[in-house]
Amino acid sequence: MSEMISTRVAYGQALAEIGHDENIVVLDADLSKSTMTDTFKKKYPERHFNIGIAEANMMAVAAGLASCGKTVFASTFAMFAAGRAFDQVRNSIGYPHLNVKIAATHAGITVGEDGASHQAIEDIALMRSIPGMTVVSPADAVATNALVKQAAKMDGPVYLRLGRMNVPVIYPADAKFEIGKGVTLKDGKDITLIATGFMVAQALQAAEILEKEGILARVIDIHTIKPIDAEIIVKAAKETGAIVTCEEHNVIGGLGSAVAEVLAKNFPVPAEMVGIEDVFGKSGKPADLIKKYGLTPENIAEKARKALSRK
Repeated sequence: MSEMISTRVAYGQALAEIGHDENIVVLDADLSKSTMTDTFKKKYPERHFNIGIAEANMMAVAAGLASCGKTVFASTFAMFAAGRAFDQVRNSIGYPHLNVKIAATHAGITVGEDGASHQAIEDIALMRSIPGMTVVSPADAVATNALVKQAAKMDGPVYLRLGRMNVPVIYPADAKFEIGKGVTLKDGKDITLIATGFMVAQALQAAEILEKEGILARVIDIHTIKPIDAEIIVKAAKETGAIVTCEEHNVIGGLGSAVAEVLAKNFPVPAEMVGIEDVFGKSGKPADLIKKYGLTPENIAEKARKALSRK
């Protein structure tokens, strides 16, 4: 895990790689250098449109293009894609089940100094509540590249959650992914750490901490929060007997809630959640915010010990 690449950078690269498909159109809300759709724009300027600082209108334009048979990637910051444009995403994209891929960058508190107004910690909850919406949160650049390409081939709306911060590359270049299927990165028999986004790397570090204490933790990357891989979660619950979820999102409505729903219906076990504890973020350096809000390997390990005590 030495190489560090932002998932938004990997998104831009993936778009450029699939841009030879003339059916693909990319929209941006005056943020192409930040969302990295600029990479696509340089190769295919005739299919890149800057809609301006008008995110709701961008989603409506995306819906119109998709209704004419185009595969549309609509990009802006997560706060605006999921928050400001929710009405258009729900009614113009979700309701008619159109082929729009909402690529939302700068998600979570690791946006940093931009502060609470730009730190989307509710977006997973909002997007997974829309019927028929697929919600994807890649852990690293390799996963992002693969999942963006899969999303392009899928029929129907997809929400792609991407980050600003450089994160460790944890997967080999030839790793295989399937939307809707989790990945077991480390096996263990005592407890399972289920993570998404950059928190997957944090969970792997937490597993190392626990291993030094004689606790063998399984680590699962749930890159697709909806439809969630219930099979891998139930198997982990049965085999390890305790779960900790890890996400850069409010613990209400995100990965933790989704996993809890699966456990409640299938195989209840002690579960703890690591995430934003129902508070707004603050302005600060990403590393400081990660520590402040407990998104650390040490806190994951502590929550694991707590879950184990309840077995």
